[in-house]
Amino acid sequence: MRRIISPVKTACFITLLVSFPFLINGKTTPVVTSQLVLSALSSASLSSSAAALAEATMLNDSLHLDTKGLNIKALEYALKGFNYLQQKGMLYNKDILSICDYSQSSKNKRLYVIDIVNKKLMLNTYVAHGKNSGTEYANSFSNNPNSLKSSLGFYVTRSTYFGGHGLSLKIDGLEKGFNDKANTRNIVVHGSDYVGNNFVRSNNFCGRSYGCPAVPSQESPMVINTIKNGSCLFIYHPTQKYLKQSRILNS
Repeated sequence: MRRIISPVKTACFITLLVSFPFLINGKTTPVVTSQLVLSALSSASLSSSAAALAEATMLNDSLHLDTKGLNIKALEYALKGFNYLQQKGMLYNKDILSICDYSQSSKNKRLYVIDIVNKKLMLNTYVAHGKNSGTEYANSFSNNPNSLKSSLGFYVTRSTYFGGHGLSLKIDGLEKGFNDKANTRNIVVHGSDYVGNNFVRSNNFCGRSYGCPAVPSQESPMVINTIKNGSCLFIYHPTQKYLKQSRILNS
């Protein structure tokens, strides 16, 4: 299990470091000014972003995810949210982080399933975006029913079921105003023949869904069984409205 250091503990640690020079210079009662404490707390508020950036850099160096097309900012944001959800106790499957990088063309393998604990890229495959989000590239997103668009942000995977697309996976959107209507919209992970190598060879880019992150039919059981039951799924695009207003990313 990964240990998450809270911002409060970080602030206390920073305060101790600030105080420590007074101790080693022989002061029996270290003096820590309110300004120093405020500085420590400010540093703590930034610590989650700094930690995510450092972790993203190390993970990328280890797995060479950028050479596989993953946007390093997508990885950084994903790790920040992943750590936040862990700290809040919202993840049951705590080893797995999945990233849909919708900044890429749909003809690219832009779904990344990462084992964070063992630092392993478990799966890298195609994923569709919503029909009304764009053609080759997704550039428009919505949380509204019947929009036929993808929804950005963080999700927690839930249970599987068998439906019209065979084995499918329910996902809960965690971000109000961005993806919290996922269940109402029946947004799920499922397999489809309009996603994958064969379709791309004939059509130049993947087909589109009604808003679901659909994956290749032949790979869907492996994807779904790897990420089901409480793992983190992050759907990324550099849309400024989302990046500035996400409560998870700006926590």
